[in-house]
Amino acid sequence: MSPTASHSKRSTSVGTNSRVAAVGSTVNLLFFSSSFCDPCIQTRGVLKHVAELVPAAKIAELDVARDTAEAEKAGIRSTPTVIVTNSDGTEVFRAEGVPTINQVLVALAKAV
Repeated sequence: MSPTASHSKRSTSVGTNSRVAAVGSTVNLLFFSSSFCDPCIQTRGVLKHVAELVPAAKIAELDVARDTAEAEKAGIRSTPTVIVTNSDGTEVFRAEGVPTINQVLVALAKAV
């Protein structure tokens, strides 16, 4: 993702409005959501728990209606979608729908 589009990203505090200045290699988990999505609320809870267990995990939430270019580039077909990437940006995990905590933890381990 380009630094010029990074103004619309949210970071580690899943479900908050805190913005990050640059995403790039610092984010290893992308959460694509939408405001009308009940499963997105469940996913936010899963990711909040993951962030508590793995404080080093960097999580960015992107709204598919607002962040359309990023969603299109990532091939998002439904929300919620969670993508975990390794340090070079290669996708190692994708969950369409609500992932389990264990799925996300294993994916983060693969990304290391």
